[in-house]
Amino acid sequence: QPCWSEYLTTRIEQNMIVNCTCPISECRAQPTTAFICSIVSSEEIIAKYEKALLRGYVECCSNLTWCTNPLGCDQILLKDGLGYGAACSKCSWISCFNCNFPEAHYPASCSHMSHMTCAKCNHGFCWRCLKPWRPTHKDYYNCSAMVSKAAWQEKRFQDYNERCTFHHRAREFATSLRNRVSSISEMPKIRTLTFVLDACKALEQARKVLAYSCVYSYYNQDTESMDVVEQQTESLELHTNAL
Repeated sequence: QPCWSEYLTTRIEQNMIVNCTCPISECRAQPTTAFICSIVSSEEIIAKYEKALLRGYVECCSNLTWCTNPLGCDQILLKDGLGYGAACSKCSWISCFNCNFPEAHYPASCSHMSHMTCAKCNHGFCWRCLKPWRPTHKDYYNCSAMVSKAAWQEKRFQDYNERCTFHHRAREFATSLRNRVSSISEMPKIRTLTFVLDACKALEQARKVLAYSCVYSYYNQDTESMDVVEQQTESLELHTNAL
């Protein structure tokens, strides 16, 4: 029993318990949960084992996923039926279930969030795997012959990137403001500040949409549709700044 206890404890600590088998090389039997709980006496180790089981179950189910809140959230979400606007019931974070980007990024598409372009030669590639964005496309730009175009492209990227960064920072400010107002409203003899809290939430959402609108506008080349998008974005930004 001491040998089994040490063996199982080590496997749990190394996060290798899910596919754990008998230590005898020719035996492929896997220890059951009841067996492990009867051998391992540490409550802390058993808690890690249960977390490993839960994590393994979620990873095996294609319709389940963890909340992607970068600040940390242990909520399990059901992908089915969750479209844009569906938030985690625990932390209210809105995730994207179609790509690995940590949050919903409407109106930018998932491909927009992965597609990067070299500012010098305009070579398009995926920032996740670094492979060419269009593997069948051979006419990549000649850097020495396209200096002026590359310079224009770099300036265009910088402009959109600065706008996107500004809206993200403004969103963080709105979040900080909402947290401060929330702490004030919890104090005694202070009237309810529901309207201010709602306004802060609206600011957060608007800044988020404006930030990802920059990504969408940068990659979209359809002039007619972009005229409408730019008008809507300008109107939203005007009202957001006023709020």
